[in-house]
Amino acid sequence: MRARELKAFCLEFNDAVEEFPFGPETSVFKVAGKMFALSALDGSPLTVNLKCEPDIAVGLRADHPEIVPGWHMNKRHWNTVTVDDLPDELVHELIEDSYDLVVAGLPKATRLRLDRP
Repeated sequence: MRARELKAFCLEFNDAVEEFPFGPETSVFKVAGKMFALSALDGSPLTVNLKCEPDIAVGLRADHPEIVPGWHMNKRHWNTVTVDDLPDELVHELIEDSYDLVVAGLPKATRLRLDRP
């Protein structure tokens, strides 16, 4: 997966936006103002920080050396994923799971608004 594909996939989700609160080199993808992915899209190797359920995060880290505790993040809830070394399908699944976790934590009224077509 290339950076432009990562960016495009993150922006496919309902209400997803890209912002640059940490400077122009770091893309932060948010839903309803809450971050679900963070990446320096021109970094080499390409990595992305993604939210993850703590128990699942431990298993992913054990199974994939390309997935480590989130760099500069709460390491219990965030993983840093080296995108270059993983199948696109797994990266897509991890991004979608991150988005879903963030949406699940939003107030009910906001979740309902996101569900509308």
